[in-house]
Amino acid sequence: MLKNDFWKNKKVFLTGHTGFKGSWLCLWLYSLGADVVGYALQPPTGPGLFNLCNIEGIVASMISDIRDAGKLTNAIADTKPEIVIHMAAQPLVRYSYENPTETYSVNVMGTVNLFEAIRKCPTVKAVLNITTDKCYENREWLWGYRENEPLGGADPYSSSKACSELVTAAYRHSFFSPNSYEKHGVAVASARAGNVIGGGDWAKDRLIPDCIRALMEGEKIFIRNPCAIRPWQHVLEPLNGYLMLAQKLYEEGIEYAESWNFGPREEDAGNVESIVKELCKRWDRAAAFEIDNGDHPHEANYLKLDSSKARIRLGWRPKWDVKQSLDKIIEWTNAYKNGADLREISLNQIKEYSAIQIKY
Repeated sequence: MLKNDFWKNKKVFLTGHTGFKGSWLCLWLYSLGADVVGYALQPPTGPGLFNLCNIEGIVASMISDIRDAGKLTNAIADTKPEIVIHMAAQPLVRYSYENPTETYSVNVMGTVNLFEAIRKCPTVKAVLNITTDKCYENREWLWGYRENEPLGGADPYSSSKACSELVTAAYRHSFFSPNSYEKHGVAVASARAGNVIGGGDWAKDRLIPDCIRALMEGEKIFIRNPCAIRPWQHVLEPLNGYLMLAQKLYEEGIEYAESWNFGPREEDAGNVESIVKELCKRWDRAAAFEIDNGDHPHEANYLKLDSSKARIRLGWRPKWDVKQSLDKIIEWTNAYKNGADLREISLNQIKEYSAIQIKY
């Protein structure tokens, strides 16, 4: 269970805080009273959640590149964080085909730079590297991947994230070994989540943002790979898991210093077409979509996560199913269209989510 009082005044260094997931995590940490320093490039999309919710007004924001090892090392040294959460990444599959060098530079060497900076900072106690469900060697299995399955990747993005996982494991064993935890005092873990969705995501070539843009313009939606199955989940689901895991790393150290999956319930791992149908039904009866049968870069057809370990050892459970998640996206988007206070709307969704008590 997430301890709200744990985070009060905790010093957190968050890379990638200007992105979609990073902005939501900033809001959540702010609501918990954490002392957050964010380190990232300028917000990647417009309008972005970071700007729309004025995240810069609630965290100390450093606009810089994870690939700049010197600046990153100085930032961490100056901040003296207790907890480091690494979200900075090039996160898009299709973009990685067009820019493979950038993708590997950010996702692999950016991770190396971070760990090198952490090695020089004695205040850090917990490190969490956020990767992706796509880090697994995809065999198109009908069942979910477990944390001990082989890593891989058929595209530059997936491969780079598998590399980031390997870097994390190498630093954990070489420099932050559980066998010498009493000496270094740093617990290192990685977290892999599914296809996150939520209000304020405007990324290009992502299903829900592409759909929302088309719906807001009254245009027909075009979808690729309608039969591809993904582990859809609201962004707050894995963020809840990350916070629970970081808390455990800080409090209990090496017992949780390993890799973790945070995926949705079995019934929420639906195909692309079914998700678009549900979204259109909730948006407007006139909303329509069409299959784009053109040539597209390879993407996995079937991908699911097994999150048994997180459920059993962390007590983590999904709270919103995919239909509730779509409702929350529409609620947020309508607030955006109506000029509402989006920070307040987002914080209210976090509060509503946090209040849900799951009976086991």
